[in-house]
Amino acid sequence: MPSLDDLKKRIKSVKSTQKITKAMKMVAAAKLRKAQENAEKGRPYSKKMESIILNLTKSISDPLNAPKLLVGTGNDKTYLCVVITADRGLCGGFNSNICKLAKVNFKKILEEGKDLKIITVGSKGLDQIKRGYGKYVVKKFSFKDKKQISYSEAEMVGKEIINLFNQNQFDKCIIFYNNFKNVITQIPQAEQIIPANSKSIKSKEERSYSFEFEPDEDEILEDLLPRNISTQVFKAFLENAASEQGSRMTAMDNATRNAGDLVDKLTINYNRSRQASITKELIEIISGAESL
Repeated sequence: MPSLDDLKKRIKSVKSTQKITKAMKMVAAAKLRKAQENAEKGRPYSKKMESIILNLTKSISDPLNAPKLLVGTGNDKTYLCVVITADRGLCGGFNSNICKLAKVNFKKILEEGKDLKIITVGSKGLDQIKRGYGKYVVKKFSFKDKKQISYSEAEMVGKEIINLFNQNQFDKCIIFYNNFKNVITQIPQAEQIIPANSKSIKSKEERSYSFEFEPDEDEILEDLLPRNISTQVFKAFLENAASEQGSRMTAMDNATRNAGDLVDKLTINYNRSRQASITKELIEIISGAESL
C-alpha cells in the first residue's frame, strides 16, 4: 500500500497534468473556430472548381487528345497514395483513423497485384505507415515548423504529385484525410484526384445551361487541372486542420475529466490512509497508557 507521502505526490502530479490538459483544451477550442471557418469557406471553392472541370470535360471534342490529368493514362497498374496527417499528437484518434483507412486501401491495392507508392504529409502518419509500408514511401513532407499551413504548402505537394505523374510514375492518385463534420465527428476520406473525378454533382443552373469557353477547352484545362490538384490538397489541409483541433479538444476534455476522477479517488485513498494512520497511533498511545 502506498504511503501518505506517495499519495500526496501522486495527487499533486495528476492535478498538474489536469491543468495542462485543460489549457490544451481551451487552446484547441480557440483554434477550432478559425479552422472550422476556413474549412467551410474552402468547400464552395473546391466544389466550384470540380464543377467547372466537369463542364469543360463535357465540351471536349476529342477525348483521346484530352489532358492526361483529366482522363488518366489508360492504365490501372500503379497507385500513388497521399496520406495527409498532422505533425503533432495528443489529438485522439485523428491520425490513427486516417492511417487505418489508408492501410485498408494499401492492402487492397497490393492484393490485386498492383504497384503502390506512398507520399506522407505529416510526421505522425509517417510514424504509423513506415512500420508495415515503409518501403513504398517515395516522398515525405513535414510542416512542423509552420504555425499555419497555407496554399503554398499545398502547392508544394501538388507540384510533387504532378512531377511524378509527368514522369509516368503512377496511373491513379488517391488522397487520404479527415473530413470535418463537427467537434465529435471527423470522417476519414479517400478521394481520387488523378484522373479527375467526374462524379461531381452539378447545380440546377449548371444543368439548365451550356457554356461557351474562350480560349478552347483543352487550353483552359491545361492550366486549370494542375491548379485543381493543389486546390484539392489544400481543401484536405483545411479539413484536417479543423478535424485535428476538434479531435484534440474532445481528447483533452476527456483527459481533464479522467484526471479529475483520478484525483477524487486518490484523495479518498489518502484520507482513508491518513485516518487509518491516526487511528493506529491512537491505539498505540492508549495501549501504552493502559500498560502503565
